[in-house]
Amino acid sequence: MAKKAPRRTAERILEVTLELFNRFGEPNVSTTLISSEMGISPGNLYYHYPAKDELINALFDRYEVALNGLLNASDNVRDVEDAWFFMHSLFELIWQYRFLYRDLNDLLSKNRRLETHFQSVLKNKTRSVKAMLDSMNRSGAIRIDQREMEPTATSMVVVLTYWLSFEYVRDPRKALEPESAQAALLRGAHHVLNLLAPYLEAGQRTHLLSLVGAYAGNVDH
Repeated sequence: MAKKAPRRTAERILEVTLELFNRFGEPNVSTTLISSEMGISPGNLYYHYPAKDELINALFDRYEVALNGLLNASDNVRDVEDAWFFMHSLFELIWQYRFLYRDLNDLLSKNRRLETHFQSVLKNKTRSVKAMLDSMNRSGAIRIDQREMEPTATSMVVVLTYWLSFEYVRDPRKALEPESAQAALLRGAHHVLNLLAPYLEAGQRTHLLSLVGAYAGNVDH
């Protein structure tokens, strides 16, 4: 058991760091605060993660692995219901690592590794959304010209990437608090998929509106 303790400590450090980053924002969380929150010495923290950037990178790596797993499912999206579930799953993951998106520009300016890796994230998101659109086009859920595929996918990725920033601007005190999560994710999924409205088959457009209404009712209650 003793041999497993260091690994468990390292994992626990990441869990606590993620919670603090999400709650206060990465720039406002010091390694001293992290070690204090855990009840360990700064030296113990530095033993596992010698620099704050290593904590950020480790959390980003976890996010990227989970994200790529989700993105790989995009070509199985056939209709609005599949797309709704897919987008909501993406927003749930983004929410889980929301500090990355809350402080994105600041993080990229300070962390070269994150800067390059996030460019790959954007490319993978765009590729995945294009695969989703292609699959929905083939199934008849949407009718979209191939020339419109790229700009539509890019627009959807822009909303995916900056939705939480928008939520934060509209309500800085509450937007990124846990109790706001479901409403924020619902609005995000709705607005991403609303970009497909001009291309949706009539029945699919009606179904999207009914999904939004049903989920909104659940959140309100």
